[in-house]
Amino acid sequence: MIEKTMKIQLEHGLEARPVAVLVQKASMHDSTIYIHAEGKKVNAKSIMGMMSLGLNMGEEVTVVAEGEDEAAAIESIEKYLGGQE
Repeated sequence: MIEKTMKIQLEHGLEARPVAVLVQKASMHDSTIYIHAEGKKVNAKSIMGMMSLGLNMGEEVTVVAEGEDEAAAIESIEKYLGGQE
Protein backbone atom coordinates (compact mmCIF):
# COMPACT_ATOMS: atom_id res chain seq x y z
CA MET A 1 0.00 0.00 0.00
CA ILE A 2 1.24 3.48 -0.91
CA GLU A 3 -0.21 6.65 0.58
CA LYS A 4 0.73 10.11 -0.69
CA THR A 5 -0.57 13.63 -0.08
CA MET A 6 -0.93 15.76 -3.20
CA LYS A 7 -2.01 19.29 -4.02
CA ILE A 8 -4.54 19.84 -6.81
CA GLN A 9 -2.94 22.09 -9.43
CA LEU A 10 -5.70 21.89 -12.06
CA GLU A 11 -6.87 25.41 -12.96
CA HIS A 12 -10.56 24.71 -12.35
CA GLY A 13 -10.14 22.08 -9.65
CA LEU A 14 -12.02 18.82 -9.97
CA GLU A 15 -15.09 19.80 -11.98
CA ALA A 16 -16.97 17.35 -14.21
CA ARG A 17 -14.46 16.96 -17.06
CA PRO A 18 -11.31 16.78 -14.87
CA VAL A 19 -13.09 14.25 -12.61
CA ALA A 20 -13.93 12.11 -15.65
CA VAL A 21 -10.29 12.15 -16.74
CA LEU A 22 -9.12 11.29 -13.22
CA VAL A 23 -11.56 8.36 -13.03
CA GLN A 24 -10.30 7.14 -16.44
CA LYS A 25 -6.70 7.30 -15.25
CA ALA A 26 -7.54 5.46 -12.02
CA SER A 27 -9.53 2.82 -13.92
CA MET A 28 -6.49 2.00 -16.07
CA HIS A 29 -4.89 0.42 -12.99
CA ASP A 30 -5.72 -2.86 -11.30
CA SER A 31 -4.95 -1.47 -7.84
CA THR A 32 -7.68 -0.16 -5.56
CA ILE A 33 -7.34 3.62 -5.32
CA TYR A 34 -8.99 5.88 -2.78
CA ILE A 35 -8.95 9.65 -2.39
CA HIS A 36 -9.16 11.03 1.15
CA ALA A 37 -10.29 14.65 1.44
CA GLU A 38 -12.29 16.69 3.91
CA GLY A 39 -12.92 13.68 6.14
CA LYS A 40 -14.30 11.59 3.26
CA LYS A 41 -12.86 8.47 1.62
CA VAL A 42 -13.93 7.98 -2.01
CA ASN A 43 -13.12 5.33 -4.58
CA ALA A 44 -11.12 7.11 -7.31
CA LYS A 45 -12.77 4.88 -9.92
CA SER A 46 -16.25 6.18 -9.02
CA ILE A 47 -17.30 9.26 -10.97
CA MET A 48 -20.21 10.01 -8.61
CA GLY A 49 -18.00 9.59 -5.55
CA MET A 50 -15.34 11.89 -6.97
CA MET A 51 -17.91 14.52 -7.96
CA SER A 52 -19.21 14.51 -4.38
CA LEU A 53 -15.87 15.85 -3.13
CA GLY A 54 -16.08 19.12 -5.09
CA LEU A 55 -12.36 19.86 -4.78
CA ASN A 56 -10.77 23.13 -5.90
CA MET A 57 -7.33 24.15 -7.05
CA GLY A 58 -4.86 24.33 -4.19
CA GLU A 59 -6.65 21.82 -1.96
CA GLU A 60 -4.74 18.82 -0.66
CA VAL A 61 -5.86 15.22 -0.95
CA THR A 62 -4.35 11.95 0.17
CA VAL A 63 -4.26 9.23 -2.45
CA VAL A 64 -4.04 5.62 -1.27
CA ALA A 65 -3.31 2.83 -3.75
CA GLU A 66 -3.02 -0.86 -3.02
CA GLY A 67 -2.26 -3.61 -5.51
CA GLU A 68 0.33 -4.86 -7.92
CA ASP A 69 0.56 -1.60 -9.88
CA GLU A 70 0.14 0.77 -6.92
CA ALA A 71 3.34 2.75 -7.63
CA ALA A 72 2.31 3.39 -11.23
CA ALA A 73 -1.20 4.37 -10.08
CA ILE A 74 0.13 6.92 -7.57
CA GLU A 75 2.55 8.33 -10.15
CA SER A 76 -0.16 8.69 -12.80
CA ILE A 77 -2.61 10.42 -10.47
CA GLU A 78 0.06 12.70 -9.00
CA LYS A 79 1.13 13.75 -12.49
CA TYR A 80 -2.46 14.52 -13.47
CA LEU A 81 -3.43 16.39 -10.29
CA GLY A 82 -0.18 18.34 -10.51
CA GLY A 83 -1.23 19.68 -13.91
CA GLN A 84 1.59 17.94 -15.72
CA GLU A 85 -0.69 16.20 -18.22
